[in-house]
Amino acid sequence: MSLRRLSWGVVSLCAAWLGCAEGEPGLEGGPTGGEATLNADGSPAQVEGVPLLPGCGDVDAGVPEGGTVLVTRTTRFHTAVGVALRQETVVPESVELLIPEGVGFTRMSGTAVEGGGVRFTGVPSGAHYLRAGSLYLLGDATHVDLGVNRVGRSDAVYSAFGDAPAQVNLVNLEPWQDYRSSNAPGTSVQLTSGDVDLYAPSDFGMDTPPAGQTFVLSRDGHIFSNTGYTLPILDADKGDRLYVNQLNTLDAGTLPDGGPLAYTSVVSSVRMGAFSFTPDGTTPMPVTGVMQPVPQSAFSLEWRLPEFTQWASAVNPQAVASTPYLSVYPVVHGLQDGWVGYSGELMSLTMPRGASWSVARRLSYGNPYPSSWGVIGSSTYSFRTPTPVILEGSGQPYYPSGTLTVVDTLDNFIAGPVVPRISPPRELTIDGVSAYLPRAVGATSPVLSWLPPVLGTPTAYRAAFYKLSGTDYPQARLRVVVPGSVTQFRLPPNVLEPGSLYFVKLTADGSPHYEPWRSPNVSGELLPIFTADTFSASFTTP
Repeated sequence: MSLRRLSWGVVSLCAAWLGCAEGEPGLEGGPTGGEATLNADGSPAQVEGVPLLPGCGDVDAGVPEGGTVLVTRTTRFHTAVGVALRQETVVPESVELLIPEGVGFTRMSGTAVEGGGVRFTGVPSGAHYLRAGSLYLLGDATHVDLGVNRVGRSDAVYSAFGDAPAQVNLVNLEPWQDYRSSNAPGTSVQLTSGDVDLYAPSDFGMDTPPAGQTFVLSRDGHIFSNTGYTLPILDADKGDRLYVNQLNTLDAGTLPDGGPLAYTSVVSSVRMGAFSFTPDGTTPMPVTGVMQPVPQSAFSLEWRLPEFTQWASAVNPQAVASTPYLSVYPVVHGLQDGWVGYSGELMSLTMPRGASWSVARRLSYGNPYPSSWGVIGSSTYSFRTPTPVILEGSGQPYYPSGTLTVVDTLDNFIAGPVVPRISPPRELTIDGVSAYLPRAVGATSPVLSWLPPVLGTPTAYRAAFYKLSGTDYPQARLRVVVPGSVTQFRLPPNVLEPGSLYFVKLTADGSPHYEPWRSPNVSGELLPIFTADTFSASFTTP
């Protein structure tokens, strides 16, 4: 994979106007243009009407230089035979450029071009701000692709339903286990696929087996799509198949206080034959098969939790250590493009809340997938406020939080002690006043500033603004993405609502291949991934 780096122009940092919402690229419309294909090893194959994603492969994107910026959206469908690329339509009204001028900016509109992209012309040299929906990216790239990775064939059709009833007949399971604790949750059953984009936990309702039973026979089953997409329509003629995985609790020794330590692993699995199914909200999906034992692959690791908890006060001066979590995940169809898709976990270990001791263990995971699929390790340690914020409108408690994350191929992950690779940004302020103190800010377009992390070198920073109101779980209404050399920016006017309660989470991202100014979604999945958060107290806009 060829990664091209940028040279940053000098800009007035106080004039940096940025922001974005998670999972909201601000794009509309369906597929247009042709498709391109990559070989399974990641090398370019024949291209039919679509340039390869910037920074991936060796095909030149063909973007004119000198005052021109092209914005595209390329969906990359990962399959067992390679990667198909589909150019989607970018609606011109959904994107714009913001050119810094003193403490303000000039807005520029683009025009649609053949193939579904939007081109801006007459762009001054130096860094500019691309807005796509509520996403604002600082950069000087002449081609920005807002596309995403998807699992499965490009012609798959997705239903309008995110869940479905299931009629389940599974035999030859490992003995069913009851829930005992958060780190010994007992048996769970997950459905995955590499043919379509599907990861679905299951629930058997009143038919949940008792402890020790080795079969599930349920007319009360239910599956839930957990990929961010609705359930796919399965097509037997296309060869669509599902994996059914059973995870059980395994023993990992004892905790320092003498209590039991346990973790979960895939212990049995079956790959169902190809079948057709259209989710409609009432027709049950058939989930059947004879489960087969999955061999366990052992590995050793040292997880140094004190090296995570030492950063608690940097995450937030009032933060308390919350939950450390370590997992082994499958990567559909290989690691050449990083952590693509989500297909459940192969193994997971949840430590007690606030744990701060080193964990040196020999663990194992079951892997039912082909050897062509990849395996990664992931460690997260979350920190949260000791007292909740009460959400306006619902009265529900909410705990602002931040996380330290390490993700890499499993071989690299366990090659040495698992420790943070970057620490949180320091001394976050809003308009020059500490952001860690609750207060009312003086404007809806404040200046956010900070100092770089003590540990690690950031490739980029992301600031996510959460509105604390309503009945829904708070989502980031606005995200700010700037390069690692930037340590302050001003929000544009009117992106924060007046008279509202917010908090901001600022992430230092030390992932070496992350290039959000070129491909914010796809480059964010390239390995390794190292991040650390700091988060503010709540603040009120005037």
